[in-house]
Amino acid sequence: MARGAAPACIRLAELLGAMSLGVDLGMGQPMQHVLRQSLIAVRLAEYAGLSTEERRIVYYTSLFAWVGCHVDAYEQAKWFGDDRALKADFRRVDLSGPAAQRAFILGHLGAGAPAVDRVGTAIRFVLQDGASDAEHMIGNHWRAADGLAERLGMGERIRKSIEQTFERWDGRGVPHGAAGPDILVTSQLVNLADVVEVFHRSGGVDSAVDVARRRSGTQFGPDSVKLFCRAAPRLLGELGEDTAWGAVMEAEPYPPILLGGGRFDAALEAIADFVDLKSPYTIGHSRAVAGLAAAAARRLELAAAEVDTVRRAGLIHDLGRLGVSNEIWDKRGALTEAESERVRMHPYLTRRMLTICDALASLGAIAVQHHERLDGSGYPHGLAGDELSLAGRILAAADAYHCWLEPRPHRPAATPDAAAARLRAEVRAGRFDGSAADAVLFAAGHRTGARRTWPAGLTMREVEVLRLLARGMTNREIAAALVISRKTVSNHVEHVYTKIGATNRVRASLFAARHGLMEAGGSD
Repeated sequence: MARGAAPACIRLAELLGAMSLGVDLGMGQPMQHVLRQSLIAVRLAEYAGLSTEERRIVYYTSLFAWVGCHVDAYEQAKWFGDDRALKADFRRVDLSGPAAQRAFILGHLGAGAPAVDRVGTAIRFVLQDGASDAEHMIGNHWRAADGLAERLGMGERIRKSIEQTFERWDGRGVPHGAAGPDILVTSQLVNLADVVEVFHRSGGVDSAVDVARRRSGTQFGPDSVKLFCRAAPRLLGELGEDTAWGAVMEAEPYPPILLGGGRFDAALEAIADFVDLKSPYTIGHSRAVAGLAAAAARRLELAAAEVDTVRRAGLIHDLGRLGVSNEIWDKRGALTEAESERVRMHPYLTRRMLTICDALASLGAIAVQHHERLDGSGYPHGLAGDELSLAGRILAAADAYHCWLEPRPHRPAATPDAAAARLRAEVRAGRFDGSAADAVLFAAGHRTGARRTWPAGLTMREVEVLRLLARGMTNREIAAALVISRKTVSNHVEHVYTKIGATNRVRASLFAARHGLMEAGGSD
């Protein structure tokens, strides 16, 4: 493959494996947690004598299970502070009953804030039905993972196994409260592997065995625990300290699932939608930037393969955002120096995730440049002049322009004219490439007008309400923004949920992202 060219084909395992590194960070785990978990689950399946097909189910279940962990990070940060810390602590507790669940929630309400602010958060949690947000979190994760699995063509048996990964042996899991032997063995092994990997990494084999035994009969099935405890010294000893990437790729069942051409693009689009759900302020962002960058690349007469590369890099340029807490992304005030440094790291994290896979490395080399500037004032590496590729310059201009069109917690959205004026001013200041910026603005100025029909029979007003709902606004805030009554907003929300088959903001956001509804004037 020529340097800078988009890969023609990729293994599904490679794509999921690279994405899992972002999932790890979003869960407050170090990179390669999911990869190591997958190795444990697959080895246990082998020791259990599962069939080839069942081992295949275990493999893909493990890589998919936690991809939706960030979809309600907005709500998690709103109530519990650092969403990554919340999810990291989640694995440390056996939520075996209502008392344990209440203690976990109360112990994390307003975490990290001063005492008076924590009291205020607790009051709002009660008055604004925060318990409902907490109750739906794991269910939202499963639905998101299932949605991605469906979009990537996974069969019913794998999707059922993903679903039951969130069930518990004692029947206190989700989504259906399945219990005991009604839970698929494939799901049991992945659930067990997830937790014991965390305890093994921090405390060794004895710690992993201990947590498995303590949760036997509550979270985990007794037979699965016995199997693990017998195999633990050998199984965990094989993990070693080196990268798990090669071992996981070698463990992929034959024949591998290959994504080429349109399937590769569809997979990247699905991942882009999921990454953007990290914050209600970025829903639909990556799709929009990718489309704008590709149109600009064509305007600059790049070869078709290079246009594909720019577009694909645009789709996954923000994968590293998963590694930063929503306590930072959704903060309404000024960021501290430490918080700003975390933000400046996210392009670097994107490249770290993508360069682990040869087929994605060329995309990572472009994606990492989306916050670099010609004068060296950008981040993460402070590249300047010829150190920035043309593809990187195009992506940087497209990302900046479209960011300004979107609202952020600390500022409103700019008008297209204002965003264009700002980009031209940045070009004059020497921070953006003039040709790339002109191409982006040309592409933006020639987009199609407002759509005449909307998916699921939504009206234009309902789409406006859905956009604001997805941004995390309350009915009161939506009413103020659209200058209508709260009762009218409530009716619109009810109609939207009915038409799209959603029951909460996260599921509505998934629908909006999938159908490109977050862009004013976008089309199906």
